[in-house]
Amino acid sequence: MKDQDSNETPKKTGRLAFLRRPSTQYSLGALLIVGIAAGVILWGGFNTAMEATNTETFCISCHEMGDNVYPEYKETIHYENRTGVRATCPDCHVPREWTHKMVRKIEASKEVWGKITGTINTPEKFEAKRLTLARREWARMEGNDSRECRNCHSLESMSSEKQKQRARMQHKMAAEDNMTCINCHKGIAHHLPEGMTEEDEE
Repeated sequence: MKDQDSNETPKKTGRLAFLRRPSTQYSLGALLIVGIAAGVILWGGFNTAMEATNTETFCISCHEMGDNVYPEYKETIHYENRTGVRATCPDCHVPREWTHKMVRKIEASKEVWGKITGTINTPEKFEAKRLTLARREWARMEGNDSRECRNCHSLESMSSEKQKQRARMQHKMAAEDNMTCINCHKGIAHHLPEGMTEEDEE
């Protein structure tokens, strides 16, 4: 018995030894080229998948978005305007910078879970959760200083003399008080939820 055990042990370690010693069949250069090619393919595939999920088509492919918030958005200036510049779903809801984008994608896994479990799969369920969903998005935008809004808009580049007096005064006050876009522009692309409090409107 002892001889059999002692014979089996080297075989087991021998099977894993190739991970610890250089290859005798392939050159280091060939292994390096294969490794780089595999890395490029994997990274390219990952980025392709990320970009595929960053389109308006993908966003409205689930009926929860396509039937509820998308028709509201189509009524706004972000969808159709005199200059023909359109802000799509990912422009407002997905950061451009890679690190922030990955964080947002991880956060979005909760939304996928909501899709699977059917928490907002009817208009009635959606309306019941609209305020909660809106508060979560408002908090995110306030926390990042309305970063996605600022991809297109900035107080510094506005021609205040072309704005109406009320807008000009509001933007001046916002700059002085270090306010962020979402503080005043809730409901800019979607209907405001019912049941909002004074705190929600600040």
